[in-house]
Amino acid sequence: LDVDLQLPGRGVTELFGYSGSGKTTLLRCVAGLERGVGRLRVNGELWQDSASQVFLPTHQRALGYVFQEASLFAHLSVRRNLEYGMKRIAAGERRVQLEQAVALLGIEHLLERRPDKLSGGERQRVGIARALLTSPKLLLMDEPLAALDHKRKSEILPYLERLHDELDIPILYVSHAADEVARLADHLVLLEEGRVLASGPVGELLARLDLPLAHSEDAGVVLQGEVSAYDADYQLLSLNVGASQLRVAHGASAIGSSMRIKVQARDVSLTLEQPQRSSILNLLPVTVTGETPAEHGAHVLVRLDMQGTPMLARITRYSRDQLGLQVGQRLWAQVKSVAVLA
Repeated sequence: LDVDLQLPGRGVTELFGYSGSGKTTLLRCVAGLERGVGRLRVNGELWQDSASQVFLPTHQRALGYVFQEASLFAHLSVRRNLEYGMKRIAAGERRVQLEQAVALLGIEHLLERRPDKLSGGERQRVGIARALLTSPKLLLMDEPLAALDHKRKSEILPYLERLHDELDIPILYVSHAADEVARLADHLVLLEEGRVLASGPVGELLARLDLPLAHSEDAGVVLQGEVSAYDADYQLLSLNVGASQLRVAHGASAIGSSMRIKVQARDVSLTLEQPQRSSILNLLPVTVTGETPAEHGAHVLVRLDMQGTPMLARITRYSRDQLGLQVGQRLWAQVKSVAVLA
């Protein structure tokens, strides 16, 4: 592990990489569960400095840790499992209260059950609530959804989004799932063989053609927008993203509220002329800023600038040649409203 990072003190920082890249090792070093060589400072507080022989043991670090398995105490009810987490913190120092954690994770109806009466997703939500009740300055999450099937994973992701939106606790989140990056991450650290390939805001890294993420089957960009209008008859949201506007097939959201969307590269088509009377509602002026071969020999990845916002398009080499694409060229990107992931 050879890592030199300065990470933001708010939001979700996602450690991303394939098996063996060093994600979990780095997380365990932050937690003090493994003793690497180096220095670690969290919000100005020194947790480790090998040069001066400072090493704060795990139980003295103000952190919460969520593992792949919730590891609840089988002989205790959900309520008593949660109360166990609270015992680490003096009553006057608690920043997260029991009622708040229970509401955030939607586990009010589970409080008197034993762990063996919970589904996998319910156990993990209880485990996250227990970690929050230690009132951590930093929350560490080691692939908390890896042991869940697709249905359970879909159930728990909205609760993780609530933590992101409603708690002012920085989260260091380990994952190798691109959909979790799109849903949760503000900052992304891409690891490979124990080294940092790249670190930065998620919107920038996902659009970089020199990084592996752009070459995955579900490659795309994450965009942050503000709801500007809602058409109830057609259930379409209008979303301002930078200087552009997109329409998204989605339920009602409050005007002015923030929304994160993902536009996948395979769902973006390009045209030289502005089409008339098209079923594709999102027609966006863009400029070509780069190109690279895709993993499939028939495809290329095109990086676009959408009035200051980066986008990706995956098209065939044939289409690239027919359009005569080149860097600096201005044209139109088309995105179906039903294809935008909100």
